[in-house]
Amino acid sequence: MSLRLGPRSLIRAPILRYASRHRAAFSCSMATTTARVGVVQMTSTNDLDANYSTCSRLVKEASAAGVKLLCFPENFSFVSAKEGESRKIAEPLDGPIMQRYCSLARESNMWLSLGGFQEKGPDEVHLCNTHVLIDDSGKIRNKYQKIHLFDVDVPGNMVYKESNFTAAGDKIVVEDSPIGRLGLTVCYDLRFPELYQLLRFQHQAQVFLVPSAFTKVTGEAHWEILLRARAIETQCYVIAAAQAGRHNEKRESYGDSLVIDPWGTIIARLPVQETFTLMRSLSPTPRNARR
Repeated sequence: MSLRLGPRSLIRAPILRYASRHRAAFSCSMATTTARVGVVQMTSTNDLDANYSTCSRLVKEASAAGVKLLCFPENFSFVSAKEGESRKIAEPLDGPIMQRYCSLARESNMWLSLGGFQEKGPDEVHLCNTHVLIDDSGKIRNKYQKIHLFDVDVPGNMVYKESNFTAAGDKIVVEDSPIGRLGLTVCYDLRFPELYQLLRFQHQAQVFLVPSAFTKVTGEAHWEILLRARAIETQCYVIAAAQAGRHNEKRESYGDSLVIDPWGTIIARLPVQETFTLMRSLSPTPRNARR
């Protein structure tokens, strides 16, 4: 099933700014036992080893805090600085880049949500933007290839055409985990509520994972309201790990990683380039607002 729609122009909305410096992690009781979840915010670059070093450090910190699922943002392992770099480093999931992260999950006894990995695509021109879910034994439990590609004209004369180098996916993916049934998505998917409706009402997802790298302009305009809307519409938890800050001269991400409950309430926020320490407990039974 394909849910792709055509390119869009984004209209600028009022800008809201937040000064909070809390870091974000929380405890979740969606499954039969309470499991602690961590949310990572980072500023990835085109240095694979440096990004891995950052991720490894954060995983070890999360493990020491008892986290069972750690969620990373889109492009956690690599953000290109020039055209063609992402295609050049793209690998299959059994390649050395992803296998390092599988080993990290196994050694830390922790599930990892790794969104926006540059998986080798169907041809030499295109890669796949793949959300990979690894369990605590280091096994890849599932993968989701981003359906909705970022083909957009953004205010400020910025034009993005992700489809020039990325092949769109066409499969909806859910996976059971220590915190409940996860619905896997990536970044721009957030603007297409029909995907989340299908995940929730046809595939019984309880928690949406939305690893992202929103631009500064689109993040200021729409990030929070879109995430809260998806939570309210479906009465699901939403975990949105985000890239933040300036990756290179041409690219800057918005940040503001959020965790939102089924009522649409923000229960954890990371507006700066850090990871978790704030702990929260979530109700195992979402409130029923559909009356």
